[in-house]
Amino acid sequence: MPSRVSAAIEVFVVALRLGLTSFGGPVAHLGYFREEYVRRRRWLDEATYADLVALCQFLPGPASSQTGIAVGTLRAGLPGALAAWLGFTLPSALALVVFAYGIRGFDPSEAGWLHGLKVVAVAVVAQAVWGMARTLAPDRPRATLAALATVAVVALPGAFVQVVVIAAAGVFGWLLFPTSAAAGDDRPVRVPIGRELAIASLVLFGALLIALPLAERATDWPTIAIVERFYRAGSLVFGGGHVVLPLLYAEVVTPGWVSDAAFVAGYGAAQAVPGPLFTFAAYLGAVMRVGPGGVAGAAIALAAIFAPAFLLVIGALPFWDALRRNPAAQGALTGVNAAVVGLLLAALYHPVWTSAIHAPADFALALVAFVALAVWKLPAWLVVVASALVASVVSFATALP
Repeated sequence: MPSRVSAAIEVFVVALRLGLTSFGGPVAHLGYFREEYVRRRRWLDEATYADLVALCQFLPGPASSQTGIAVGTLRAGLPGALAAWLGFTLPSALALVVFAYGIRGFDPSEAGWLHGLKVVAVAVVAQAVWGMARTLAPDRPRATLAALATVAVVALPGAFVQVVVIAAAGVFGWLLFPTSAAAGDDRPVRVPIGRELAIASLVLFGALLIALPLAERATDWPTIAIVERFYRAGSLVFGGGHVVLPLLYAEVVTPGWVSDAAFVAGYGAAQAVPGPLFTFAAYLGAVMRVGPGGVAGAAIALAAIFAPAFLLVIGALPFWDALRRNPAAQGALTGVNAAVVGLLLAALYHPVWTSAIHAPADFALALVAFVALAVWKLPAWLVVVASALVASVVSFATALP
């Protein structure tokens, strides 16, 4: 219908502006969304927006992108969901693909400014760990669960161990934290999606999660392997973009698809662009040594890592009212969120810290960047750019005879 098409175009234009200007990570993105969608445009009220945010925090995947997808769905149905995702995602994805092409032929281990990106990634992830720990693991039981998750992942690295840790944390949360659930608001979230379509989306989500690994084993087609690994990463991440780091590292660096230095340098660059951190997948797809690489590889990796977000939002929206009032489900989520803090702490140690901090000067720069982010609340992009410039100057000065 023309009205639906025009509404989807409007969603795309608004989301594109947000994608060009939304710096600061998932929490900041949700603030930008509230200002634009609730206060300025009045596409939905405060209570409905709070419901959508709660839903997307409950689901695995990039919470801010999923919130945007949900808002687009309410505004213009499924075309609106796609328009919201494209507008918010394309700017950072294109910027990171350009960055990937720009570092071709360079040795990331020898470029001073790229080393600065790796160092500032330490500060960015440390800030994420600190903030998430205060929110998701503030007491002894949850802090202990986070610490155990860190020990397990550091001692037994690999994507399978991370999946087991998340699942075990959900079971522990279901057993230990059921009383932590709030009863929630009785106000229903009205969405233009039927339960039949929602069930089909959930079935497709689960079917792909099972079928893609089987397809990878049955074929030698690198594209299938890329889709499987990025789809699985997008399916298993709770807690936002930073938490995808250890999963992606295990999937692309451990098998030798991307070098350690290029991985961390790209993650540092992802902090300097607006929009969702999941667009880091576009950078990885562009620099990978397997598959098509370049723009095609970036598009495949980007679509694969975001596909679970679409399927889960569409599948969960009609059932959210019942789920959010279930204490057992909320208790399981509490346990998973605590384990997420542990996974991110493990990622802070390796690969972020081990690949970036090699000298006292590196530690000093990381500390200054952390203070700038956590204490002075400077924009992440500004801290990233400044750190890259400082590292370039230091590298140039030390190279002088």
